Amino acid sequence: MTHDPALEAHEHAEHAEEAAHEKDPFISRVSITIAILAVLAATVGSLETVEASGAINLASEAVLNQDKATDVWGEYQADSLKRHLYGIAADGGGPKAAQYQSTAKEQSAKQAELRKKAQEDEAERDKLLAASRVHERHHHWLTAAATLLEIGIALCTVAIVTRRRTFWLSSVGLGVLGVAIGGAAYLL
Repeated sequence: MTHDPALEAHEHAEHAEEAAHEKDPFISRVSITIAILAVLAATVGSLETVEASGAINLASEAVLNQDKATDVWGEYQADSLKRHLYGIAADGGGPKAAQYQSTAKEQSAKQAELRKKAQEDEAERDKLLAASRVHERHHHWLTAAATLLEIGIALCTVAIVTRRRTFWLSSVGLGVLGVAIGGAAYLL
């Protein structure tokens, strides 16, 4: 079964509406609190999903950049071997020694370009991983916020059943704390 915050918010709002028909002012206040907490929980839950997706997407892009860098470093190593072989051949003398020396220099120039490209890919990987970690941090804070809001909804239900103000006030406190933590996700 999937977790759908929007559907849950709608269901809680319906339950709150049903309870409000009892014409008890306390039940009406608690019902309104349930509806508000449900909307906040759905909103925070949606933001949580967006942040989790952002973290995953950026981490995937980072992996692709690492793959590119690895490929380029492999080519760099192959060219290094070629350069050494041409250098050895040039040192051996013979009619093609000058050509081998020239090819060894070309390999050196090509290696410099490859090194630069691999380092750029690695820098991009690091940038993407850093951005992914930011999204992941937001996600963790939003998870905590959504959890507090959902516990607040549960306490409202207990308040309706027991008709105890303490449970309702606790749910309001958890709702305020959940909203604060949700906001902190983007401020810290």
